[in-house]
Amino acid sequence: MSLPAVTVSQSPEEKFREYLASRDKPQRFTEQQRELLAHVFARHKHFDAKELIEDLKAAKKNVSRATVYRTLTSLVDAGLLRRIELGDRTVYDHDYGYPAHDHLVCEKCHSMEEFQSKELEALLEKVAAENQFRIEGHTLVIRGVCAACNAARAAKHRFVM
Repeated sequence: MSLPAVTVSQSPEEKFREYLASRDKPQRFTEQQRELLAHVFARHKHFDAKELIEDLKAAKKNVSRATVYRTLTSLVDAGLLRRIELGDRTVYDHDYGYPAHDHLVCEKCHSMEEFQSKELEALLEKVAAENQFRIEGHTLVIRGVCAACNAARAAKHRFVM
């Protein structure tokens, strides 16, 4: 499922510049950060820091490894990206400009599928209300085996017999 972008009042760059300027010790917005931000928001895909570094090198973008790691942390803090912990791997997902969604992760091929569920959102709101809790966000990752891996496993077992 591919999620459509939602209308936002600021571009990711404008929002990030605002975040950097509003810090206790304001930080400047660098050319490396601009290139990284433009690259990340030019496509909607899940990625880890290592993949991002390789993608930036392939695109001939001159962004240092240290800048990638520092900027990813800042982009999460600014509300532009969401950090998703998958065991020993940390992936990043767009949190700004995309609707609320959750993830199905295949334990075999490591694919990640996004989904939305109005019923799940309603249940979370009900549970929060019952506990006098104000939801500010959530991250749900459902682990299992995807349809393609299940089909491959079934086909393998048919040929073995």
